[in-house]
Amino acid sequence: MAGNSSMKGRQTVRDMVLSMAAIGVVVAVGYLFLPHGGGDGVHVVDYRSSLASAKRAAPYPLLGPEGLSDKWRATSVEYGQDAKGNATWHLGFVTPSGDYAAIEQSNGARDQVIENVVAGAKPDGSATVGGKPWERYQGSQYRGLTVQTGSATTVVTGSASYQELSELAQSLK
Repeated sequence: MAGNSSMKGRQTVRDMVLSMAAIGVVVAVGYLFLPHGGGDGVHVVDYRSSLASAKRAAPYPLLGPEGLSDKWRATSVEYGQDAKGNATWHLGFVTPSGDYAAIEQSNGARDQVIENVVAGAKPDGSATVGGKPWERYQGSQYRGLTVQTGSATTVVTGSASYQELSELAQSLK
């Protein structure tokens, strides 16, 4: 009887080792054949059809970029209108340097539009972009360039440098 108990213990250890080996094989096969890693995790969106639709619906001349290099990757796009008739346009990008930049446009109250997209906005001088004067703002997290375009306030904002924000603003048509 004692020999039988010893044999049972060795079988249990052997079965456990075999089970672990089988699990290891499954994990190795999964690692080799299933996609993993790669890229920087940025999900690029095609904004062109949304831009065309928003231009038709907006109660102001809605602006979108033209001629940006492929290094500007669009990541978010949204157009909406609230109950008061204030229309908002948003188009977000990862810039060539890897920072965030966005076009924000609305026919809402100018100061409120700026505060909504550049929290804690404080005037930070001005810049000439495409021959037009733009106001610069520095916020607690983002900076922005803003200009009045008809009845709308246009803000180019983000964590990107003023240089990259100016490049985005220059592309607006």
